[in-house]
Amino acid sequence: MDPRVANLKNVTDCESFAVSARERGAPDLADQARKRGIQIRAEVYGATSAVERECLSAVYAYEEVLSAKKGKRQPASRTWQMIKRLGIVPAVERVVTKRVVSTGFTALAEMGLMEFAFEAVILRHPGSFSSEATAISRDRLDAK
Repeated sequence: MDPRVANLKNVTDCESFAVSARERGAPDLADQARKRGIQIRAEVYGATSAVERECLSAVYAYEEVLSAKKGKRQPASRTWQMIKRLGIVPAVERVVTKRVVSTGFTALAEMGLMEFAFEAVILRHPGSFSSEATAISRDRLDAK
């Protein structure tokens, strides 16, 4: 990550940097700033482990995709409700083990943000999830 992006401390600065980078013809820096903003949001939420932080980053990345499509800030309302009801890791497990591919997976793939997909998080932390979730995640990512 570019040091200028790594030094950004809040989401507003990341968004401003991304806009400026795009205007100056540096889309790679804009993408880095967008990803840094996602990381900051996850850190602020208060995750208690690396796997929780990555799961939250995935939700925030999905919100970025939704917001880009809608042209305004769009929360992942149903996902947040599930997280509040079940907890972060169990909610991710539930989303992935459904036999139907989530809209988040598809949307993140279309935007080139697959590293934020729940399936990618599960494969980075297989010990935190069931073998079923790990197998499904591997199959989905192999098919992409």
